[in-house]
Amino acid sequence: MVLPLDALISWAAGVTFGRFDCRLATGEREAPPEPEPFDPLPAKSPGMLPDGVEPYHRHTGILVDDAGHEHDLPRLMADVLETVDAQVDEDLRRWLRRNFFKYHLQQYSKSRRKAPIYWPLAMASGNYTLWLYYPDLTDQTLFTAVNDFVEPKLKQVDSELGNLRLSGASRSRADEKRLEELSDFRDELADLRDTLLRIAPDYKPSHDDGVQITAAPLWPLFRHKPWQKVLKETWEKLEQGDYDWAHLAMAYWPERVREKCVTDKSLAIAHDLEHLYVEPESAPKQTRGRKKASDS
Repeated sequence: MVLPLDALISWAAGVTFGRFDCRLATGEREAPPEPEPFDPLPAKSPGMLPDGVEPYHRHTGILVDDAGHEHDLPRLMADVLETVDAQVDEDLRRWLRRNFFKYHLQQYSKSRRKAPIYWPLAMASGNYTLWLYYPDLTDQTLFTAVNDFVEPKLKQVDSELGNLRLSGASRSRADEKRLEELSDFRDELADLRDTLLRIAPDYKPSHDDGVQITAAPLWPLFRHKPWQKVLKETWEKLEQGDYDWAHLAMAYWPERVREKCVTDKSLAIAHDLEHLYVEPESAPKQTRGRKKASDS
C-alpha cells in the first residue's frame, strides 16, 4: 500500500520519536497475525514499537528543529525515509514548520477530543522549535529542554555574534545582515528560555489528565493559532476551577482543591484525599404524631 505524502512523512516522524516500528517497512519484522474475534485487545496497535525494543533514535522525549543538532528532527526523518527507500521531494524542514502539526492535530482529533502527541514549542518566528513527545513527558522535561537544548544554542549564537561584532568596520553587507538576523534570533531564543523557566517549576504533568489539560500551561509556546486558542481557553477554565479533578489543578492551586475535597467526595477520591471529606449530617427524621380521635 502506498501512503499519501503527508501520511508517509508523518509516519517517518513517528518512527523518529519511537512510536512506530521501522522494521515492519524494511521486512526485519513480520506483521503480527490478525487477532481472533474473542482475543483480548492488544496494548498497542500492530505498527507501534513493542516494549523493550531499541527505538530508531534514542532521545529523552525531546527532538528539535535545528540543523546540525544530533536530535534534529528533519534530518532524522530523512534518514528514516532513506532507510525504507522512500523518495520524497518535499523540503522536510519546511513541511515540518508549516504542515506537520496541523496535519497531526487533524489525525489525532475525534469529535470534541483533541489529543496530539507531538508538541511543537517554538519561538515567535518558528525558526527554532522544540518537539516534545507527550508519552515521555515528565516534570523534568521543560528543565531538560532549557539545559540540553536552548542554553547550548544560546551559547552557540552568542559566540557567532561575538565574532561578528569583533570584525567591526571590516564587516561586509552580508555580515551586517547576518548580525541583524542573529540578534533577532538570540532575542527570540532568550524569550523561549525565559518562558520555559517561568512555567517549569510548577509544571507537574499527569497523563491521567489527558492531552488538552496537560498542554494548557504551555499555550503561549504553541504557534498553531486554533490549538493555541483551545489551550488558552482550557487554561482559563483551570484557573477558574472548572477542572479541579485534574492533577494539574492540584499542582497549581492545592489549597483551593483541598478545600473543595471537604464537601465533594468524588473530588476527594480523585485526588486520593478521601480523609478530608466530611460527610454531611443527616437531617433528623420527622415523626408523625398519632391523630387524636375526635370527641363523639
